[in-house]
Amino acid sequence: MSARQSFRIEADLDELRRVAAAAEELGLQEDWSPALVHQVDLAIEEIGNNIVRHGFGGGPGEIEITLTSESDAITIEISDDGRAFNPLEDAPIPDVEAALEDRPIGGLGVHLVLTMIDEMHYRRENERNHLTLVKRRT
Repeated sequence: MSARQSFRIEADLDELRRVAAAAEELGLQEDWSPALVHQVDLAIEEIGNNIVRHGFGGGPGEIEITLTSESDAITIEISDDGRAFNPLEDAPIPDVEAALEDRPIGGLGVHLVLTMIDEMHYRRENERNHLTLVKRRT
């Protein structure tokens, strides 16, 4: 069992939803658990939202996303030519213990993805951000 889908989209939230819907369809075809479908969908949307809003500041840009489904893991590769941002080093660490009224708005997306995904790797190469997420199927 192995399948691969690639997308080249504009930095647009509606386009990200289209990719997330395609990931859900791939999950059905590849017999992912409902929890795995949800985690992959959430990872695409959270990381993609950060790229659209912060990497491109809501302006024009291009994002490439490749989904690979194999028998043991799902790999999500995301690249963009937006502002350099390493989520493993640059994302603020949220204080999840603080009272809600004391927390700043935002900042939970990367933290949430890190708690669900088994591996995350980042590199900046040729003026592009490259992020690889791996979620094991076990």
